[in-house]
Amino acid sequence: MEVLSKAIIVTWLLPHLPFPTHGRRRRVAPAEVVGAILYKLKTGCQWRWLPVAALFSGPPLSWQGVYYHFHTWSKQGAWKKLWLTLLRLHRRLLDLSSVQLDSSHTPAKNGGVAVGYQGRKAARTTNALFLADNQGQPLALATPQAGQHHDTVELEAVFGELCQTLAQADLCLQGLFLNADKAFDVNSLRQACAHRDIEVNIPRNRRSADWQIDDDTLFDPELYRRRQVIEQLNAWLDGFKTLLVRFETCLHTWLAFHWLAFTVLLLRRIGRSPTS
Repeated sequence: MEVLSKAIIVTWLLPHLPFPTHGRRRRVAPAEVVGAILYKLKTGCQWRWLPVAALFSGPPLSWQGVYYHFHTWSKQGAWKKLWLTLLRLHRRLLDLSSVQLDSSHTPAKNGGVAVGYQGRKAARTTNALFLADNQGQPLALATPQAGQHHDTVELEAVFGELCQTLAQADLCLQGLFLNADKAFDVNSLRQACAHRDIEVNIPRNRRSADWQIDDDTLFDPELYRRRQVIEQLNAWLDGFKTLLVRFETCLHTWLAFHWLAFTVLLLRRIGRSPTS
């Protein structure tokens, strides 16, 4: 199963991954190591069941060797750096006429860092917030927060992290229109957006402590309909079986798989044939 072609891996991924330049000569092609990691991301198989004999053209690297490379790059933050670099280089492909804020709750079967029980899932989950552009292209992912809580806990700090990721990719925040569902109708988010000159388009939530009967907050229903692209993004991410259920106990490896999935989606968009 080829997630990305070897040519794309060599052109867009390898230049941004810190392969060692000294020591023993490598027995396997670097592109095939990355291809094995992408296979794990796509299929969701256990590391020890990686079909290394089929993934390497010559003498294969063991599954421990593949995991070593992935884990090392995860600790170094290489996958996020790779994502930010590609986002910066190809920001012309993004549709920033509006951005979409949403959250995801992923069952965490082995527990781990930043895990809490969620009643609506009846399971321990990892709760993370992310941003997407107006076409459903993922932009940023915030560090999940530990414990049993709703999406708005520490929202100002978490949203600040999302904005920082966009700034690192040289994406301008001023004048952005932000869509989010009524679960995010809290003053802390509205104030954080106002501080960054971001226009908020969130329906008022009557259950919110901040709601007022005579409230005159502007809301554009037509713009809000663009939130349908979030469902499209969720479907794309569900295609990466490793992201469906979290078995990784380390937070940096769990986040690394997301940055890698974001990268694959963007590179597929780059290689897409233009339509008439």
